[in-house]
Amino acid sequence: MRRHERQASHAPAKNPKSGSWNNPPTMDGLDLIKTFREVAFRRSFSRAAISLGMSKATVSRYVAELETRSGVRLLNRSTRSLSLTDAGQVLLDRSTELVTMAENTLNDLQAHGSHPRGRLRMSAPNGLIAGWMSDVIAEFIKLYPDVYVSLVFTNGEVDLIGEGIDIHLTGGRIDDMNLIVRRLVQFDMVVCASPAYWAQRGIPQVPEDMGRHDVLSYSAMPTTHLPFETDGKPHDVPVHSRMEANDAIALIELALRGVGVAYVPEPLAQSHLERGALVPVLREHMPREHWLYAAYSQRRHNSAAMRAMLDFLEQSMGANGDNPVLPPMPAPPRVMPPTCALSRAQDVARATASASRTGKPPRQ
Repeated sequence: MRRHERQASHAPAKNPKSGSWNNPPTMDGLDLIKTFREVAFRRSFSRAAISLGMSKATVSRYVAELETRSGVRLLNRSTRSLSLTDAGQVLLDRSTELVTMAENTLNDLQAHGSHPRGRLRMSAPNGLIAGWMSDVIAEFIKLYPDVYVSLVFTNGEVDLIGEGIDIHLTGGRIDDMNLIVRRLVQFDMVVCASPAYWAQRGIPQVPEDMGRHDVLSYSAMPTTHLPFETDGKPHDVPVHSRMEANDAIALIELALRGVGVAYVPEPLAQSHLERGALVPVLREHMPREHWLYAAYSQRRHNSAAMRAMLDFLEQSMGANGDNPVLPPMPAPPRVMPPTCALSRAQDVARATASASRTGKPPRQ
């Protein structure tokens, strides 16, 4: 009896006016009620213990704790039988709706946490979707119809927490220690220009030849050198930067118009390379340490939609182990392969040189 009195002294007291607990039962209080209901249905502590996967002593202790908290006896116990008191019958009747509602709520919360749904806010550099990830994003939207994707294009720094960004895609280095970074796919940079530009200015054979060309460099800072590799060793080549921009698509458009030589991520220029509108050079000298990253805050990592997108990006873009591959690209109409365009550029260059000697206009 003293043991029950000590327990009662620590239990929540009932308000004599309202008849309710001054400190309502927490989740463990719901567990106590569920245990009591099982005992009431089974009319046995032993059978209830088997059904609940608990020991008989634990079941008995739970029911005793519930009686202590409520301040009334809920069960009539004897050596041969077990029956409900009037108070126990009231609790059994009235707790049915409570337990059902609690279980349904928990199920809904678990489903919400495991099933991707809701708004997913992402940021990415300009041109990334149009030139690279359109197929990936389109497939994700089809696969997860309950996820609403909000995509912000920016080439500047992004405050993920302050701007409410779930995932930031970038090809640049990320130094923020508060962010988690996943490598998605490796990509190459490309040096390319229009056939007309190469015909007029000549085609570089070695990286050092870039010093006599007008470079359109993908950078937010003035560019004085471009990185190359020769015999596996990296080295920087001094160049004349005609224009710098943090938007590769703008540089590609200028290169298409013959303004200069673009140094940009190859996937963004791939459609123009495939149809011969831009001709790549010095491929064997391009460095290969460039990666596309997905960055996200650890604080927002519990979103099922965000987890689904991160996993989908990794799977779709092939960042598995040491052999990542580029994602599939939409195939534009194939006007001229790059090798043919390069040959044509050389032909035009020879024709132009011949015309200067003979005084006759070159044949197109």
